[in-house]
Amino acid sequence: MTLMVDFPFPGAAAWVEHFKEVELPILRLTANRLAELRDSAETINTRTLANIVEHDPLMTLRVFRYMKENRSQRQNAEITTIERSLVMIGTMKFFDSCQELPIIEHQLKTHPKAMLGLLKVIARSRNASTWARDWALLRQNTRYEEISLAALLHDFVEILMCCFAPTLATRARERLAANPGLRTSAVQEEVFGATLPAIMRELIELWGLPELLLSLLDPADAGTANVRNVHLAVDLARHSANGWNDPALPDDFRAIEELLHIGHSQLLERVGAPEEMVVAARLAEGE
Repeated sequence: MTLMVDFPFPGAAAWVEHFKEVELPILRLTANRLAELRDSAETINTRTLANIVEHDPLMTLRVFRYMKENRSQRQNAEITTIERSLVMIGTMKFFDSCQELPIIEHQLKTHPKAMLGLLKVIARSRNASTWARDWALLRQNTRYEEISLAALLHDFVEILMCCFAPTLATRARERLAANPGLRTSAVQEEVFGATLPAIMRELIELWGLPELLLSLLDPADAGTANVRNVHLAVDLARHSANGWNDPALPDDFRAIEELLHIGHSQLLERVGAPEEMVVAARLAEGE
């Protein structure tokens, strides 16, 4: 049984120590899809397997953590993609490491609000990852896979809090929803005893996550194209989750169009905005 944390820890280091010991759960869908493919472990295409892993941020974290813990002395280059990680691990060994994993839906059975919050964060993360990858390819950036993963894992500490501190995660989310003017960092300090970026910074190194994630936390890197690519995808996913009429979206659109050098209607089409928005944008551009 997983022990849930229902009180703030005294700072980021205590949370990192706690997360060092936890067994990361995975989504039930991920477990089912892997079980279906188990018999073809020797012949399965690693890209197919990578697609399943990358659909679940928790499974993605497990793969990176496994790589870090089992890294050989000869392996000097950083592994920044899931497909490359799976090649290094070997598909048989990967499936062996996936036996009897905890399922998040079981873990949060008595915490429905946290489960709903978790699913919303994962949905946002998937959208951000898809958009970040598309934009990186449009920019002809060879690091598109790392950029996509950075967007997928941008909110991984929030996901961990939903899994292992569900009462606190729900409290933080409800506090921010009820008081939009509050600073997120202040609420996190109050509820968790540390900000999520502070915890994230230490876990990135501990678990061997892509270095681009560290760049996202460094103000000095805020203006670089790859960091903007990730941040803008994350912002768009967060704001559009509130509906396509969210007041923050026009600023998001302008910044993305500037990054990609494309028109408004073209961007709306690429991100799957409602048809009426695309039509209205086309009409406005034709005037």
